[in-house]
Amino acid sequence: LASCLYLGSVIMSYFITAISNGGGAPEQAYRKLQSAGACPEAPYAEMFKFEVPSLTVGTLDSLMTLSDDLIKTDSIIEGIVRKVQNTGFEFLGKKGGELTVGGVPAPRYIQQFAWDYAKYPNRRPLKELVSLISGGVAAIDEELKQLTSSYAAKVAALQEAKTKKGGNLMVADLNDVLTEEIMHGVDVRDTDYLKTIFIAIPKTAEENFESMVYKLGDDLVGYGGPDWSRDPSKLGEPVKFGSLVDRHEKRGSPVVPGSLKKVHSDNDTALYSVTILKGQYESGYYEGDDFVAGNKIDFEKEFTKVCNAKRFVVRDFKYDSSQASKSAMALEQLQVEVDGMKSGLMRWCKTHYGEAFVAWMHIKVIRVFVESVLRYGLPVDFTAVLYKVDGKQTELINALDKALGSGESVEEDDEEYHDFVLIRFDA
Repeated sequence: LASCLYLGSVIMSYFITAISNGGGAPEQAYRKLQSAGACPEAPYAEMFKFEVPSLTVGTLDSLMTLSDDLIKTDSIIEGIVRKVQNTGFEFLGKKGGELTVGGVPAPRYIQQFAWDYAKYPNRRPLKELVSLISGGVAAIDEELKQLTSSYAAKVAALQEAKTKKGGNLMVADLNDVLTEEIMHGVDVRDTDYLKTIFIAIPKTAEENFESMVYKLGDDLVGYGGPDWSRDPSKLGEPVKFGSLVDRHEKRGSPVVPGSLKKVHSDNDTALYSVTILKGQYESGYYEGDDFVAGNKIDFEKEFTKVCNAKRFVVRDFKYDSSQASKSAMALEQLQVEVDGMKSGLMRWCKTHYGEAFVAWMHIKVIRVFVESVLRYGLPVDFTAVLYKVDGKQTELINALDKALGSGESVEEDDEEYHDFVLIRFDA
């Protein structure tokens, strides 16, 4: 097992190595492993005894299948451990070292590892044991996803609220900006036929906007109808009424003449109000004996599209004098909720990092057990040790190959093979 644990800028690597006792005493295998890489003549690592419990073996076929599955499970659990760790570091910052395993730093836990027989009964079938461990870690991963998703959504809501409060007139909450004094001089209408809307524009476009505002959407409204003034004698003839009248023969803008008013401005933008016609009813008509109902055309939506095309922003706004204080309270409440969720995530990471790390180490121990049984056979008779390596990984591996094997490693199907059990991975 080679695991890199980051403490500041220091990286520590750990290897678990197992060899057969060959019918001899475990102490002899232990001394052999010590002489191979952790003695004055081979000072490549610091060595610790490593407990591998007596687990249920099962059949050879089940062990071979499990061996392949364990590699994937190990990788998945490692990813979850790192995810919890990174989340903890993100929230704890320099206090990331407070992430512990069973109340002790991760390196000490590894060096003093002991199997948790209460949590992971060693007499259970190996497949069940692996499912128990991986299931617990999967639950941690799912909970972390939900917590971080909720936190991210709350942070986004807070950021949006801050943007609205501190942004220019194109994005700010207008109820936070427009005071009663400002709104006192604005004639706001919202009737069946008329509506006052507010339009934010860049200050550089003020002159252009004021010169063209009464022409905006000049093809939206149909002002055509019976020409009674020119020929009153034909009043009442069918051709002059209903669907037979071309309402769109004469078109114009829905903006009510004389309704433009500059409401407010800031360094970048200006806010205007204008009153527009809300809509227009198109008359129904008969097709034979069947009456086809008329329909109402909504000018507000179409007028908004016209404004957007010219980079004039129609604000969705309804004035409420009490809204400013409500927005301030809502913003403060959002900040409280974000801070609370952050504190909760920090506590969660401190608790669940240790749980995930313990599960990760137990999976690695199972891997060592399975690989040793497959390599050395039954009865179970091997010794495992833990090497702590500080920058001399290559030297240690070469020394182990020389002392415990043929003197060199072999590449098989892009995998490194040794004459002893050595499970390695980078973290």
